[in-house]
Formats: sequence, C-alpha cells, structure tokens
Amino acid sequence: MSEKKDCVKEGCSALKSLDFKNALEQFQKLVEKMIIQKTKEGSGLYTEEDDEIDYDKFYKTTRALFGSAVKDHNIQAFFRKAINNLDMPDWLEIFGCFTGESDGPLSQSKESMVFLVSEKKQITDSVVKRKDVIKGIVKVSRLDFTITASQKGVITIFNNQMKVQATINVEDTAWITGCDFLPQLKYVVAVTESTVVIWDYKSDDNIPQNNGYVIKPMKNCLLCVCTVTTPDHLAKDSILMGDDKGYVYLLTLTSDDFIMKQYKAEKESQFRVLNSENLNILKRKLHDDWVGKVRYISALKRFGSCSTDSLRSFVLDDIKRLEDNLPPREFSVPKGVNAFTYCGKAKVVVTGGNDRVLRLWNPAINIRPTGKLLGHKHSVVEIVTNEKDQHVISLSSAKVFRVWDVQTLAPLQVFHDNQGSPAELDTFPMVFDNDHGILITGSDVIDIYPLANVIEDTRHLPRTHEKSINALIYNRALHQILTICTESILKVWDLETGYQIYQIEDAHGVNIEVTCAAIEINGFYVATGACDGTVKIWEFESGQEYKALPLAQHSEDEHRVLKIVYLKADESQHALLVLEKTGKMKLIQGDSTQTHLHVTWVLPDAVSFPRRNPVVYLLLKPDTSQDFFPAIRILSNISSLSDDTQSFVPSVEINCFAVIKVEGWSLIATGSANGEIILWDFESGSVRCLHETNKDSQDSVSPECGVNAMLFLVDSAFTSRKRSSQPSTAVMDDVSATPEHESSSLNPNKENVESDKVNTEITTAEDTATSEDTQYPEMNVQSSKARVGHSPILASAHESGCIRLWSVQGNLVKELLPFSKDPSGPLTVLCTDISTKLLLAGSKEGYVMCWNIASFLEDSQNKKKQVKEKLCWRPHNTEVVDLFHEEEKNVVVTASTDGSVRIWQAENGYYFGYFGQSRKFELSDTSRLILPPDVNNFTAIIREESKPMEKKVEYPLMLDKDKWKSLTRLPLVLEKAQHANVIQDFKFFQALAPEKSHRRIARLKL
Repeated sequence: MSEKKDCVKEGCSALKSLDFKNALEQFQKLVEKMIIQKTKEGSGLYTEEDDEIDYDKFYKTTRALFGSAVKDHNIQAFFRKAINNLDMPDWLEIFGCFTGESDGPLSQSKESMVFLVSEKKQITDSVVKRKDVIKGIVKVSRLDFTITASQKGVITIFNNQMKVQATINVEDTAWITGCDFLPQLKYVVAVTESTVVIWDYKSDDNIPQNNGYVIKPMKNCLLCVCTVTTPDHLAKDSILMGDDKGYVYLLTLTSDDFIMKQYKAEKESQFRVLNSENLNILKRKLHDDWVGKVRYISALKRFGSCSTDSLRSFVLDDIKRLEDNLPPREFSVPKGVNAFTYCGKAKVVVTGGNDRVLRLWNPAINIRPTGKLLGHKHSVVEIVTNEKDQHVISLSSAKVFRVWDVQTLAPLQVFHDNQGSPAELDTFPMVFDNDHGILITGSDVIDIYPLANVIEDTRHLPRTHEKSINALIYNRALHQILTICTESILKVWDLETGYQIYQIEDAHGVNIEVTCAAIEINGFYVATGACDGTVKIWEFESGQEYKALPLAQHSEDEHRVLKIVYLKADESQHALLVLEKTGKMKLIQGDSTQTHLHVTWVLPDAVSFPRRNPVVYLLLKPDTSQDFFPAIRILSNISSLSDDTQSFVPSVEINCFAVIKVEGWSLIATGSANGEIILWDFESGSVRCLHETNKDSQDSVSPECGVNAMLFLVDSAFTSRKRSSQPSTAVMDDVSATPEHESSSLNPNKENVESDKVNTEITTAEDTATSEDTQYPEMNVQSSKARVGHSPILASAHESGCIRLWSVQGNLVKELLPFSKDPSGPLTVLCTDISTKLLLAGSKEGYVMCWNIASFLEDSQNKKKQVKEKLCWRPHNTEVVDLFHEEEKNVVVTASTDGSVRIWQAENGYYFGYFGQSRKFELSDTSRLILPPDVNNFTAIIREESKPMEKKVEYPLMLDKDKWKSLTRLPLVLEKAQHANVIQDFKFFQALAPEKSHRRIARLKL
C-alpha cells in the first residue's frame, strides 16, 4: 500500500494544470475502447474506423493526459499487456508501479502451505553463462537425475542431491531451446535454432569428438523437444520436435545411425556431424503458429503439442498422425495454449495460455472443457503436475505460482518469485520431482521449492506427545488409537487420517502418571492404570469416566500398575487382570450394582520348585464369588523339598505376563528380570518354572536372559475351527506387546467369558486329602479332551535380544535371533497380526523385526518347520515401547520413548508419517520414499537364503595360566637373548582366553 501511495503522490505532483481525477477517467475510457476494439478483431467483427486506436495514438493520448509523470517504457509495457490479455490492467502500472498477483485470501499459515517457500534453495554455479537463462529442465526418474540446458549452451546433469554430475558447454552459435533424455541410447538430446545435439554424458572429455553428435541442417527454427517413451522401443529412441512454422517432427534414432551415417568431423569440431538428410525424419504441419511445447503422454499413448494459434491451439492424438493424413484431434482455445500437462489419477489434461484461464479437458472430448481454474492475472507460461497429491502448479508471466487441487478445483496456495521484474519473463521452465517432492524452476538460476510435508517429514522431528510414550492402544472396532505419555495426557487419533479426535489431561489426577492401558474387544471401554495403583474404566467414544478402583491407603510406588488385561466388559460386569510393581497379579472386578471396582482374586506367590523337575501341582476348587480363575492351593511333597539344595525359589521381580483362555487351555505366564518364566496351567492343575540354566553353573540364571515381553501364539486354523464348531472363550493377551494381545482380550463371545469368571483363594494343606480324589479326575478328563490337536506356544522376548518359543509342557522349542548387521539390542515388545501369521518384535535400540510363523504354528513339533524373518528396520532411534499390526490397512504403528507414534507399511517398512502431523495420511501411496529425520537406514528385506546373526557375547580377554604352562617351547633360534622379549610376548598373547562364564556370574553375584 505504501508503494501505491508513493506512486500516486508522484503522479499528482507532476500534474500541475490538469485535474488528476478527470485525466484518470479519460485514460480508463481509452483503455476500455482499445480492449473492445481488439476483442472485435479477434472475433472477426471489427470494421475499420477513423478513431482506430493503435500504439501511436495510445502513446500520444496518454502523454497528453499525464505529461512527464509517465515513462515511455511504461506506456509500451502497459499497451502490450492490455492487447495481449484483453483485460483492464491496474492503472498504477502506467506509472511503473507493478502490484503483481497478491496472495489475497490464500495467505496461509506455515502448517497449511503446500510448498514451503521459506525453505527455497538456489543453485547458481555451473548452470548458466553470464546473461544467460535456462531454457529446459527434465527429470529422469529412472536414473534419478535432473538435466538442465541454458540458452547459451551449458548442459548440466545433477544427481538426486542436486550436485553436478556432468556438464558440457556446447560450442554452437545458435541458442538452445529445449532438452530431454534418450532412455535407450543413454544420451542427452538438445535442440538449437538450427541443429539437434546428441550428448554422450559418459564420454571422455579429453577426446572432444567423443562428446556426441550434431544433426544438421534443420530447415526451420526448432523450439521444443521431447522423447517418446514406449516399452517396445528396446534398441531405439524416438524424438518429437516442434518449430516456428507449426510443424511437428518425428525422428527415430538407433545405434546404427551413429556408426554408418556420420560425417568425417573436422579436427576442431566438438561433435561428430550427422547429415539430417540421411535420417528418416517425419514431419507434419499441425498448427498455424509457433509450436510452444511438445510432449508424449505414456499413460494415454498419445503425443500433445500446443501453439498460440486460437483455432488449432492444442493437438492430442496418436503418433501415427505424423505419418498419415488423417485429421488429428484438435482443441481450440482463445489466444492459444502456452503449456499443458496430464494428471494420471484424475485422467484430465490441463491447458493454460494467454487468456489466463486453466482448462481441464477429458482427453477423449475436445468440444468443451470439463472445468476451468480462474485466478491468474497474467498469461500462463508453464504447468506441471504433482501426481501423488493430485495438485496442478501453474506459473504466470508475472512469476506468480498457483497451486490447485485437481479433484476439487480449489486454489491451495499462491506464491511468487521476487527476482527481477515482471517484464523480464519470457520463458520459465519448470518440473515437479514426484520422487523427492520438490518443484524445480529455472531462470538465470535454479530454484528448488520443497513440499511442506516433505520438510515436515525429513527435517522436523516427529512429535506426538511432548514426553515419552507409556502406552499405545488400538481400537479395532472404531479404527482409532489411544496414546498415553508420561505427563498423563491421553490422546485419541483416527488411524486412517492421523487426525486427533480428543484428549484427556490428568486422567488420574494432577501429577499422577498413567502407566498402562487396555481395551476390551468390542471397543466400548478402555481401562487405565496409574503409578499410585489406581485403575479406571472409561467410555472410549465419549472419554467419560465409568468406574474406578479407589486409591488404597498408604499407597506407595510399589503399587504402580505395570500391565493390564481386559478379561470381560458388559453391562453387568467388568473384569481386569493387573500386574503391580511388587509382582502381585490381581483380578479387579465391578458390576452394575457397584460404583467402584474391587480386588476379588490374587495370584499366589510361587513357592519352592524341585530342581530336577521344576513342577508343582495345584489343588483347584471353584469359588462362588467369581469363576474366572479357580481357587488355588499348592500341593507339594514336603519331604522332597526339605533339603534347600534340592529346591529353589523363583524371582518375584516380574516384568510382564501373558494370559490365554481358550477351549481346553487356561494359562497365565509371568516373566522375571532374571529370565525365569512361571507357567500356571489351570486345566492340568500345575505350575512350572521355565528357564535356561547356564551350562557351567546349573544353579544360576544369566541376567542377559531377563524376560521383557511375553505372548501366547495359537495357530489361526485351530482357533477358527474351534470357534466355528461351538462358542468358546478366547482370551489371549500380552501386555508387553500389541493392544491386540497386550492390554486387551481376544474375546469373540462375551457370553462365554461369563462362564469363565474367576476368583482365587489359596487353600490350606489340610484340605488336600479330602479334595484330591474328587477334583483331579474331573480335571484330567477335561485336560485329555482339550489337548487333542494344536497346543499354544509361549513366545518370550529377552534382554539378550532373542525370542524363545516354549511349549506349554515347558520345553524350549526354538530360539529366534534377528538378522541384522547392527545389533538390535534387548527386545521390549511383541505382537502378532490377527491371523497369527506374523510375529513382530521391538527393541531398546529402536529396531522392529518381523517373522513369518504361519508354517511353524501348523506343526510346531516338526523341526523342519522354520520361522523365517521377513523385515528388519529402525523406525526410531530410541526404545520401542509398543507396536501393533493392522491388517485391513496393512500397516504397523510404533510408539517410542522419543514421544512419537509413527505409521509404516507392513510389507516393506515404508514410512507414511506420524500422529500429530498437519497433513493427512496417504496410506495407499508409496511412490515417494522418505524417512524421518532421526532415521538414516532404509528397511532391510530378508531373503530366503539369509542366515540369522550369530549370538555373540563379548567378554574381556584374560590370561589363562593353565594354557600358559602348556605352551610348548619355541625353536632354538628364538631362544637367543635378543629374542627373549619376542618369546614372552608371543606366549602371553597365545595364552589369552575369554573369561569363563561361571567366574563372571560369580563376580556378578558378589
């Protein structure tokens, strides 16, 4: 506005005797009359009159109205703009004040921009000569490089990092007008006003004549060029060219053309010369004016050419039309077409020209356009397509860029290039790199505009929460996820779009950390646990609190809830299985008549196990208060445990647990920090301790075997047969893994869960004699029926980085080691897909591994059945705390201590984005390969023949005295005095050996 006011003041000060307002009104009438006259001329309705306004009359009248306040070059520019655009330009331009195309209502925040103009990059070196401009830019997606050609002959190839890979200065007196790449012959082609240059960019620069070839003479001035890309051209390339007479040429080249038909070049010649008359060049006149652009559209198998001719403005037809005389498909546009592009997904051709209107055409209908895009105030000189986002980017002669949505025809963004003045722009080549999400433009420099979402994905650290993530829960019914951070902020997100739905702050009170969560199978309720031992149930869709377990008196951090499993949820009853930091596992219930939740059952502490056969039998009896789990008492042979050396007490430092309740199986497994696994089998009435004892010391367990996550695996074919035959309970969970198993129940029938309701009571030893004879026979009958067929497999993830697969009988079936050149670190989380065909694991180092377990689960006893690793990638740089696999969208969602929750393609680890980003997820498009800014490695796809990494444990080397003494004497030549030191050093290094395991463990105990 300040510029406008200054211009007005200057104009008014120069008008001494004339009234400025009257002069301005007369000037506007003059311009209107001139526009009407030119409009009639274009339509053929104009008749010559005495008061015809040409440039001389316009100049004299303007000078008489405003005097010396206007400059000659401004009058000339105003007149040219008015007759070309046939619209009333801003009157300020007559005084040299160019307002350009303002952003207007499209001024946007940084988050909603399509292109982040503030992140624009410029390339100036080795691009153009002095007073030179770029005339052509081509992106070669197949080889991932970009070609530019300047008017004065500088051709440059840039790699995918926009670094110069090769360059040449064409020594030709004619100016270059366009360029492209020959994919079969691997040459760069450029056209000048009178020749065709073929550059071999791989040639030796020391031999000038090996640089390539030049085809001449060409009769007319060539203005544009493109390559015909067809799959059947195996050893040849076809080139389309347009000239200043309206002709379109078709030139086909093979490798034989460069051998048999070349002229003998002169010594000083830069290229070897090919005579154009010896080549087969087809041409046909398609336009009555200059051919501005020519392009081959592979998706349509058609070529397109455009011209400023108003009658035959745009031609779109088969390339055979250049060989025959059949009429081509022509599109007529007032004032012609300067540029065009094709949108593959929308299946429309977009044209733009001097009338400033973008038109959308159905390729098969040339009568009228299907839509129009209005907004430009100057001639459109270039159009490109962002195929992934379905955007069209158009550029006007005033260097104003406009971004449009092809589907909605809505304008999305307006920005402009501030370099130079609007009158300087003649041609402005532009290309959009769909592979990297950048817009590349050329003038006297190269400008690169990145997409805002690419900058967001590759430079801004993903952030879903400000603090570390504690829990990630997936609501399969609503396709929504719940995330919880250490600040006790609960956020609910839509899986498909990534948009946030609602959030809850201080869910358990101010400064009370929410530590875990679980969701019931129908998605109506979600349960949360906190560091003070409180548990709450919420209505998922509304976020309203439903029931709560009150805070216990004198509650301390030992009551911190580590894990939750949702066993049952309906109007009559809710049942949760929770694990506290003390190692206590409790069953928490609440019915419709109760306002609060209460504890109804506690899993007893494990007692001493016999060392040789670590199995203790249980006496189970039903409880009238609940029937999820039976009341328990331990049946132990007191005489066999009288000697402490024959028994051991397992660790009570429980890290995780898993539970399964399907027909014939009722199991709870707990994992400890020292690697011990306690398996409670309520069908067989037994509890056993599973662990791998050290080979050198049977009385110890390596701390590297600590269990961080557990999961029961059941063959999907077995469970489907059971479910189809009769209703059965199916509760499987691993709270260390996915919401599908962790913190949730796979419970397909709520009515049957009621039949498995449980309470627990530990019976005394005196009841054994009376109950043993009656309880065990019934239990054994149930056990024999249930154990026919497939049995569950228990998967445990360990601190050592391995996964162990156990049978429910306590046998180690298989051990899995991740295939990775980099150590993945301790494993922290496990999950499967809903059909139990894939097993996924996350680690403390941020890695995620995926195994195919379908074949193994079909027959786990068959040693020939292998577990094959499919993928290994690093979605985070810090610990993966949770993840899940979603089958319908085929994605994996991961959560980490870095505060981000990210979404990946399940088949190849392609990164889609993170929850909390401004843009919507595009889960169906994997065309643009990007990574988060804190991740450098792409996904490793494991081949069939790949072998897993060997398990290596690094110990310091120590001097083995026994080995030192056993070393034999060396040859006499080394026993001389001058070799004494050599002998001692040699013997010392030979005697070094890794520290023995039992010594290391003994020192750890101390």
